[in-house]
Amino acid sequence: MPQDSPHKAPRGLTAVALFLLFGTAMASLAGITLIFPGTVLDRAWRLNPVAYAQLAPLGAPVGIVFLLLAALLAVAATGWWRRRRWGWVLAVVIIATQLLGDFVNLLRGNVLRGAVGVAIASALLFYMVRPRVRAAF
Repeated sequence: MPQDSPHKAPRGLTAVALFLLFGTAMASLAGITLIFPGTVLDRAWRLNPVAYAQLAPLGAPVGIVFLLLAALLAVAATGWWRRRRWGWVLAVVIIATQLLGDFVNLLRGNVLRGAVGVAIASALLFYMVRPRVRAAF
């Protein structure tokens, strides 16, 4: 990671970049399996059979959306890793959108998943908008 300032960078910058890359991988996997069902990759859906039951009937169109999300996450990870201001903004927007979606899930009655999602996204967003983190970009 580049060092643009004489001050030591916040410790979590690499972790956030890895989190964004993990999201890229998962969104890519979901997109590929929805566009090309019936491959060995479908086994990954055993981790979330409810989501598969909801998404599989929608097929390739939703798979394409997941691949677009994967591309967006990859761009955000790249900008974050290179400490570009646009990378920080994009990552914050993505996590804020995730927080909103988790909050909607919570309100719709999916209490456990919604609450866990809200807690994780809130903590991540809180970290990302701290002045010292913002200053790294």
